[in-house]
Amino acid sequence: MASATIGSLAWLFFMWPRSPGWTIAGLVLGAWSHALVLAFEFGLAAWVNRGDSVPPPSRAERLRAWWHEASLTPTIFLWRQPFHWRDLPDNTATGHAIAPGPAMVLIHGFVCNRGFWAPWMQALRNADVPYTSVNLEPVFGSIDAGVAQVEDAVARAEALGAMPPVLVCHSMGGLAARAWLASANGNIDRVSRVVTIGSPHHGTWLARWSRVTNGRQMRQRSAWLQALAARESTMRGDDVYRKFTCFYSNADHIVFPVSTALLPGADNRHVPGVPHVALAFQPTVMRASLAMAMPAGISSETLTAS
Repeated sequence: MASATIGSLAWLFFMWPRSPGWTIAGLVLGAWSHALVLAFEFGLAAWVNRGDSVPPPSRAERLRAWWHEASLTPTIFLWRQPFHWRDLPDNTATGHAIAPGPAMVLIHGFVCNRGFWAPWMQALRNADVPYTSVNLEPVFGSIDAGVAQVEDAVARAEALGAMPPVLVCHSMGGLAARAWLASANGNIDRVSRVVTIGSPHHGTWLARWSRVTNGRQMRQRSAWLQALAARESTMRGDDVYRKFTCFYSNADHIVFPVSTALLPGADNRHVPGVPHVALAFQPTVMRASLAMAMPAGISSETLTAS
């Protein structure tokens, strides 16, 4: 998305003096070129998911999912994340009363930043629920590099609420949360709940083409994923995922096959027909997750109506 922005600016600079009409046409085509990439990903997902245990979406559901994702992603990657990621800062303990419930820790996914969570941050502010967040860096480094950043966000959240915080994670953020949990024996007792949304817990078929470190770690049956699962099992045995709620969708075009987003023993919840990025903002997902941190007397039903 960043390269698309740079390319669009270059096209505007060089072509506008020569032909405003062609300039506008090129910008429109460039702005929607990502839709072709998405269509290719949806096609791959449909092919790979043929043998998955989760029933596939209908053709109409798949088409709606493609359109939804194609419409949503430019807003997030070309506007919200590059220009507005600082707009809604995290809560701090200084000068704030401790919330009666848990604070929320927001952990984004691959090539994202905290600006991804703007609708969540606004909903939490509306409900007076404190939150902290991370910017996982380096962007293409090891997922393990995010452990210290998650620890910092959790420690800040612990000072904001009377109960252990709730971790909400999108995509690769779920793996960063698991890596943090497995980094110390007592970490699982420091959280009330871990919510993962479209996280590639068992890797994703799409990552086989990645050449960056965290992308390779998200390959199916990668050495990193196997080592993480072994650490978790050693630390917590059969009870390893009892605090997890995993949202997943049969229309996820990034994390597939579908069942890769499930964890054994977790509260696995299927949200059919919703694509990867949009899954994080689907009302059912938001309401159920926000309800885990709601003060008594406030309903999460009103928080995502807009």
